[in-house]
Amino acid sequence: MGRYVLRRLLQFIPTVLGTMFLLHYLTSLAVQFSGNPVRALFGDRTPPESVLNAMKERLGYDDPCLDQRGNWCIKMFGNRLEDIFLHFDFGVNLRFRSVTDLVADAIPYTLKLVVIAILFEVVVGIIAGVLAGLRSGSFTDYLVKISTVFMISVPIFVLGVLVREFIGVKFGNVVRDQDWVPDVIAEGVFSPVFKPDYPWASLVVPGLVLGATALATTARLTRTSIMENIRADFVRTAKAKGLKNKRVIGVHTLRNSLIPVVTLIGVDIGGLLGGAVVTETIFNVPGIGRLVTQAARTGESSVVVGVVTMLALVFLVANLLVDILYAVLDPRIRYE
Repeated sequence: MGRYVLRRLLQFIPTVLGTMFLLHYLTSLAVQFSGNPVRALFGDRTPPESVLNAMKERLGYDDPCLDQRGNWCIKMFGNRLEDIFLHFDFGVNLRFRSVTDLVADAIPYTLKLVVIAILFEVVVGIIAGVLAGLRSGSFTDYLVKISTVFMISVPIFVLGVLVREFIGVKFGNVVRDQDWVPDVIAEGVFSPVFKPDYPWASLVVPGLVLGATALATTARLTRTSIMENIRADFVRTAKAKGLKNKRVIGVHTLRNSLIPVVTLIGVDIGGLLGGAVVTETIFNVPGIGRLVTQAARTGESSVVVGVVTMLALVFLVANLLVDILYAVLDPRIRYE
């Protein structure tokens, strides 16, 4: 197991470097074709050349390659790698704030959002999938299949806007008019946007929206896996030995059925972080997603490269943990 983990960690290096270079090249192209973002800071005013050059140098946009369309900016990429890996310096944004400080301020909100979405996906998705798989052809099975198809079919930006308008605004106004409803529910849970006074409650609805599509996929995969394993030889043998039905389902059937589900959940962590870009923008959550969106609009390449690189690392670590968890769920799996 130790050699396998070490080999996977070494594989992180080319993956992260490749991600960083692709982001660096794309952001460099954006500057080369749309203009240096430092110039936009002055608006309609024309600054002295010395002031403009000083600002470019301070913000890291002074490399001549940014004036040459299609240039790979290899030297600039090397300098960026040196700053990141030797000094853990991801640069600054156009307001001279460190990227690490921006991420430190934004990451707690995104983590809370993703935790709510993951819990929603795991608890509701697995329970719904198990009930549908054990009762194939029943009303519960059809209800799960129809509802999950609906959730998968609706794009997250459409679902987010609908939920915000109907639950956060219309239904929320009705709830807020009731004096007996606690403020944490009326002003927090049913708020159409994020409120700092209720850092967890106001993230419940955005978290449910973020995890809706992942929940639907988890429920359908769990249902299919349960239906396959319930007819397997080891389940029939467990029943023939006289084991209680709860033990047959909970230990033998469900444990083996969760292997593909765990894989999906591990991949979903990266997907939820990406989906947070849309969800945080809709519900005005000051997290990583909104930070990247604002940075992309203003051309702050250092913020985009820094944040997406960190998200890539999170995605790689999550996949590594999923692979290790395979051996826990299925003792037959061994990593040499």
